[in-house]
Amino acid sequence: MRKGNQRWLLLSILVVVVDALSKAWIKKQLLVGMSYALLPLLNVTLAYNRGAAFSFLNTSDGWQQWLFGLIALVVVIILLAWMVSLPRSKNWQAAAAALIIGGAIGNLISRVYYGYVVDFIDFHLGSWHWPAFNVADSAIFVGVVMLIFSILKKR
Repeated sequence: MRKGNQRWLLLSILVVVVDALSKAWIKKQLLVGMSYALLPLLNVTLAYNRGAAFSFLNTSDGWQQWLFGLIALVVVIILLAWMVSLPRSKNWQAAAAALIIGGAIGNLISRVYYGYVVDFIDFHLGSWHWPAFNVADSAIFVGVVMLIFSILKKR
């Protein structure tokens, strides 16, 4: 069986490009904390996150930027190695890895370029708001869900 799923790196690149463009566009359109209602349950709200998911360690004094950047880099390297070693028939797993790689790189670029991750997708129900997120976070989430389904499918 022939190995190598490098072709899925195009999906990673697409995620990185769409993520970077969306973050730059939102930063030009809104000030931090500004919100624009798109749908009854969806706002575009500009937020900066120096921490991790759900703003974990967001208020720390900066060391967390390096930690989360290093974690992203390690995850990207591990997933790249795994993805290219997969048989070409493992498209689902390769696509999942590509989404996670693209999302991790997108947020890493944001951390390096801005010093924080730009979040702007704001789902809410009444006054309850899910923590804001971005295109990179969405790609990571979808990739992880795809990997979980592929693992559960084998059982």
